[in-house]
Amino acid sequence: MNEFMELLKQRRSIRRYEEKDVSSDLVNQILEAVKWTQSWANTQCWEVVVIRDQAIKEQLQATLASKNPATKALVSAPVLLALCGKLNSSGFYSGQVTTKFGDWFMFDLGLATQSLCLAAASMGLGTVVVGLFDHDRAKAVLNVPEGYELVNLIPLGYPAKISSPPARRDIGEFTHLEKF
Repeated sequence: MNEFMELLKQRRSIRRYEEKDVSSDLVNQILEAVKWTQSWANTQCWEVVVIRDQAIKEQLQATLASKNPATKALVSAPVLLALCGKLNSSGFYSGQVTTKFGDWFMFDLGLATQSLCLAAASMGLGTVVVGLFDHDRAKAVLNVPEGYELVNLIPLGYPAKISSPPARRDIGEFTHLEKF
């Protein structure tokens, strides 16, 4: 447990990367972490697009909001991962949505994203989860088919700089006993 907690505490959002390639073997190890991520009824509703082509990264960069702090990271990271979710799968039984919150794909993609980022950190790689972009335009760039949504973009590479940890709320500030 101590190793896991240290990994969790040390993982940072990385927006600056060294000019060093990430091997396909390391990328596959990270995808193995996604493979083993839990999901609603084992639906495994994720799809991952691995992008190394600079022109595609630049097209995706053009979909980011102007004030997105990850704008440079999107094109400077040697690898860009795009996480997509299959609609009408997670959170459904017999074709019917079963949760108050509807389609559960965002929850499952959140779990997959956390697994991916922690696996990368355990290998000395950095990531940042990018969600502030024009999802429909980016979806078109990647030819994501109907029935799927592009949820986030994750630059991946060797960190050029690792920042200090941000302040965190004390456990007592977010914990409630028996009732809210």
